[in-house]
Amino acid sequence: MFWRPSKQLNERIESLRGHLASENPILVDVVASFQELDQVAYRLGLLSRNESFATRISWWPMIAVLGTFSAGKSTFINEYLGARLQQTGNQAVDDRFTVICYSSDGKTRLLPGLSLDADPRFPFYQISAEIDKVIDGEGGRINAYLQLKTSPSENLRGKIFIDSPGFDADEQRNSTLRITDHIIDLSDLVLVFFDARHPEPGAMQDTLTHLVTGTVHRNDANKVLFILNQVDVTAREDNAEDVVSAWQRAIAKGGIASGRFYTIYNEQAAVPIENEELRRRYQSKRDADLAEIRQRISQVSVERVYRIVGSLDSIANRIEKHSVPLLRAALERWYRRVMMLDLAIIVPMLALLLGLSVWADYWVGLNFSPPWIYALGEPWTALTTLAVLLVAGILGIHFWLRRLLARRIARQLRDDQGPGHLAQAFLKNTRFHMSVFRSTPVGWGRASRKRVAKVREAADQFVQKLNDRYANPSGSTAGHVSVAPGRQAERETNARAWPARQASS
Repeated sequence: MFWRPSKQLNERIESLRGHLASENPILVDVVASFQELDQVAYRLGLLSRNESFATRISWWPMIAVLGTFSAGKSTFINEYLGARLQQTGNQAVDDRFTVICYSSDGKTRLLPGLSLDADPRFPFYQISAEIDKVIDGEGGRINAYLQLKTSPSENLRGKIFIDSPGFDADEQRNSTLRITDHIIDLSDLVLVFFDARHPEPGAMQDTLTHLVTGTVHRNDANKVLFILNQVDVTAREDNAEDVVSAWQRAIAKGGIASGRFYTIYNEQAAVPIENEELRRRYQSKRDADLAEIRQRISQVSVERVYRIVGSLDSIANRIEKHSVPLLRAALERWYRRVMMLDLAIIVPMLALLLGLSVWADYWVGLNFSPPWIYALGEPWTALTTLAVLLVAGILGIHFWLRRLLARRIARQLRDDQGPGHLAQAFLKNTRFHMSVFRSTPVGWGRASRKRVAKVREAADQFVQKLNDRYANPSGSTAGHVSVAPGRQAERETNARAWPARQASS
């Protein structure tokens, strides 16, 4: 049937389910719920047969490190990993997104962007198609945008880090920002770095606007941490509070009036602070903020599971509360415009033909009898032929108009307005055999509503199971497997490191 997924997609989903079975059985059931939503989306036309909501999210914990160049992003990553993996410097030393994952064989490798674009286990699967939407043909240069690095650092087990190029040092800025939006959507934690050595944030207002304004409207905005790095330079004038306030005001202009703002610096690259009391104050604040950042990083594995379940519930709600109403409104708008153009073009055309025939004296009373009618054969047959040709012409104009209007309305529908391809779903409802009077989207009926309700109920049950595992207020051990914390963490991270081990082998 047209709503069945392709064989290739089924194989990918089965591979994902097999991996998740060894990590967290709850997630296997979550995949099944995503497939329930896929069925609704196939019927509506929101997804093609090669797409699934389950492949649009990252199933492994992701930490994105974003910011301007020289803000200390790579230095922070190297310090966290305990290895010099990323190049550092005051200039734009790397103009590509670097995905960093664990390598179990003790080796560090650098792989091209194709390794990410062609592997559905990673969050950049087929990202080249998204780049092509920005600059036609640019997706073929995927290696100019992405690269994959593997590291044996134990701190990397079960996590994926993404180091971004500096926004203000990229000639392919639009494509870079498209990938950045994709990263923010998929990440469990987003660290946005700013450079305290440039205390005037107004010079980077464009970057701030993109990173901050988009965050305001997110329901997961708490995953974005703003970090003012290299704050040690403010010790020379002891004006750290002023510099921090300047950046906080700049962020507030983007719409974020509250939230955690961290100030850190690297001890090895720090400016010497001669005043002992001042040095202790700076070190104490840095250590506290670094400890909190590291704590958030350590929690991404658990947060990832909740976020996946939350994504399931969010997609179900957005289909019913956003996609379907938008499609319904678009269909009603299409109907009104088709009717208006029919009246504005077809009715005057018929009136003109009638007027010309009267002027030419083709009517005898109520009988249409032009002198040339006999040249077409018997009068009744000729009149029937003329009627058929007239109706065919009217229908041809009508279907041409409805197709033209459908394409215009489809261009106004954006995929970011709801899950799936809204324009594709709308055009499915405007095919030639579809009635223009239909306002309910094709595929949205009792069965689809029941599927969505079933997914919502399942999402609530998944949250309850996760709470029993991670936050059981009763203290009951029922349903729990007694595992030492260290062993439990090892079990979870070993399973999540699977894609990285595959990439490094």
